[in-house]
Amino acid sequence: MHHIKPLIMMANGKKRLGKGFSPDEIKQAGINRAEARKLGIPVDFKRKTAHEENVCNLKAHKEKNPIIAKPKPPAEKPAGSKKKSKS
Repeated sequence: MHHIKPLIMMANGKKRLGKGFSPDEIKQAGINRAEARKLGIPVDFKRKTAHEENVCNLKAHKEKNPIIAKPKPPAEKPAGSKKKSKS
């Protein structure tokens, strides 16, 4: 599986790889905690910033990965499957 790392800004203005994505970046990308865990996305709960570049990277990673594509529609139950109650 491809390992994805966020870019963070250092104090001198340069970019470097970070430990994990901030919770705000994950939320803006439309991913919840369970999906992030399945996709192997690292989360750094100490980070508070959200960079648009990281959000775009998360969205692209989510689209490429088949694990979280689209939810399956619920299965339809047969019409005569109701249980009879005892009275």
